Amino acid sequence: MASLQFCSECNNLLYPKADQARRIMVYACRICAYDEINDNKCVYRNDLLTVTKEQRGVTTDLGSDPTLAHSNIPCPRCGHEDAVFYQDQSKRKETRMILFFVCTKCNHSFMDPTLPTDSRLEAMDDS
Repeated sequence: MASLQFCSECNNLLYPKADQARRIMVYACRICAYDEINDNKCVYRNDLLTVTKEQRGVTTDLGSDPTLAHSNIPCPRCGHEDAVFYQDQSKRKETRMILFFVCTKCNHSFMDPTLPTDSRLEAMDDS
């Protein structure tokens, strides 16, 4: 695992650098001439988290949030006709504009009822 390296002479951060003369990678100080060879060859690590379907996310106390928009859509659980709604918050390029609703009376989370039934069921399976 990559970690921060510090110069033993001036305590500044060491940066990975290719040493052309020795044909190796070293960690070098940008302030003084210090460099060191490190066994760890990892310079940058990018962990990707792949989410395959839309999820509702955390929905606690959303019904009382004054900044969310309200809709007069009936709740499938209690029938109350007031719900706040928000859009899917995943950071994927292929994110569809799916609206999630939270009933202000019973705090039940449900998806946009105008979506086709099969895509609603797929997204709800993950929760």
